Amino acid sequence: MFVDSHCHLNDAALAPQLPQIRAAMQAAQVDRALCICTTLEEFDGVHALATRYDNFWATVGVHPDEEGVREPTVQDLLDRAALARVVAIGETGLDYYGMQDRKGGRSIADLDWQRTRFSTHIRAARAARKPLVIHTRSASDDTLGILREEGEDGGASSAGGVFHCFTETQAVARAALDMGFYISFSGILTFKNAQDLRDVAAFVPLDRLLIETDSPYLAPVPYRGKVNNPSYVPFVAQQIAQLRGLPVEEVAELTSRNFERLFLRGEPQP
Repeated sequence: MFVDSHCHLNDAALAPQLPQIRAAMQAAQVDRALCICTTLEEFDGVHALATRYDNFWATVGVHPDEEGVREPTVQDLLDRAALARVVAIGETGLDYYGMQDRKGGRSIADLDWQRTRFSTHIRAARAARKPLVIHTRSASDDTLGILREEGEDGGASSAGGVFHCFTETQAVARAALDMGFYISFSGILTFKNAQDLRDVAAFVPLDRLLIETDSPYLAPVPYRGKVNNPSYVPFVAQQIAQLRGLPVEEVAELTSRNFERLFLRGEPQP
C-alpha cells in the first residue's frame, strides 16, 4: 500500500533491527522501500538488501556531505547501476548548510569538489537512463543551475529524478517540477514549525508527489526525536491526505504509482 522512497536501512541504527523493522512495515502496510547508497564503500551492503528482499531496491551514489571517501567516476556509477535491482543514481547533489560550523569555515567557492561530483552523477544518470536522487540543502540555486548546465530540462534525453526530503521554497519546487522532477516529502512535513513546507506540499501536483522517511533520521510526529524507520512513512501520507482533502488510501495509491513510474521502469514487481 505505502512505499518508502528513501531510507538508509544499512545504517548502524537500523541494520541490527531489520527483522523487526520488516515486521513493523508489514503491519503498517508499507510494502516496498528504496535503500539509498551514500558512498561507494557501502554500496555492496546496500545492494545486498535489494538482492535479498524482493520488496527492496537500491541506488548507487556518493552523498555531497561525504568527504574522505572514494570519489566516483562516471564508469564507477555505470558499472553499479547496471546491476540487478539498482534503479537510480544518488544520493547526490549539493549541501552548503552550516558552512562555518560544519565545513571548517570554508567558503562556497571551496566546495567545487561537490559541484564536480554532482555533475559526474548527472552524466552517469543520463548515460544509464536512470533517475537521480537529489539532496539539496542551502544550495538550491547552484543545484538547479548545474542541472540546467548538464542538460536536465525535462526533455527526452534528461535523466529526471526526485528532489528528496524537500525543504525548499515553492519557487524551487516549481523550478524542479518544470525540469521534470518529482518532489518527495519526509516526516519534516508533520513538524509543528513546518507550515511553509506544508504549503509547498499542497502545491505540488499529485502525479509528482513521493513520500519517504529518510530513516533513521527525521521521524515524524508522534515519533519525532526517535529513531525513524520505514514503518512510519504512513504518517507522512496522512499529513498529505489532510492537506489535500483526500483519503489516506488515495495518497498511498498515487504515491506508490508515482514511485513505480519513476523508479521501476521494467523492474520485476514482488
